[in-house]
Amino acid sequence: MGAVYIQIVEANPHLRSLLGWHLQQSGYRVQQSPNGVRAKEVFLLRSPDLVVLDADLSEGDGLELCRWFNRRGQSLVMMLSARTAEVDVVAGLKAGADDYLTKPFGMQEFLARIDALTRRNRALAAPISLDYGDLTIDLVHRRVLYRGTHIDLTPQEFSLLYVLTQAGGDPLSRSDLLQRAWPDAIDNPRTVDTHVLSLRKKIETDPRQPSIIQTVRNVGYRFNVEGMLAEVNSPYAAQRYGVSQQKISSISPNR
Repeated sequence: MGAVYIQIVEANPHLRSLLGWHLQQSGYRVQQSPNGVRAKEVFLLRSPDLVVLDADLSEGDGLELCRWFNRRGQSLVMMLSARTAEVDVVAGLKAGADDYLTKPFGMQEFLARIDALTRRNRALAAPISLDYGDLTIDLVHRRVLYRGTHIDLTPQEFSLLYVLTQAGGDPLSRSDLLQRAWPDAIDNPRTVDTHVLSLRKKIETDPRQPSIIQTVRNVGYRFNVEGMLAEVNSPYAAQRYGVSQQKISSISPNR
């Protein structure tokens, strides 16, 4: 299972950045949203494992946004609020929050609660497939479909593609890929290049100008998550994620 993905919806930019930094240092993948409108768009595209939600968003009711999250997925919600009265805590929990943390709070307590929630999330059923626009990765049968066509991958090619997708768009070095995607210890980084070339020939429209698996100079390779979801020729992306192509194209990860 890949790293846990957390979406932070917090109006205060300083607190938002601080929480994001600490979560990333703890090994979580993080996406930050400053308001409810942006939060909904990102949520539909990214399907986070957990949402850290500011209950006191200036442009709307955080409780209603919490209800919206709960109606559209299985993501857990941690609500943050300066409201400390019992009636406010109860209202937050009734709105669907899985935890309620009052401001101000200590960072160690925040991280401990996040850890407790993510442990609970890991107990849920694992996904049976991963969807990236036109690309579907069937985790049960270890098959790949691209634009409705089955792509015949070797076990090693499948493992390589899966590891790249789990990085969430972050580049991985050849050394990282050898450690994560190969069952046996291999020291030759050219092995990665050979398999990436083979994989590109099978899933790229033009392997000479790859758009799915991109080369990152002096680093290694990355899976183009944004490009797959925003692909202009995709008739599926907007339908699957419930937003317009224009909105999909405007979204890129905060890293």
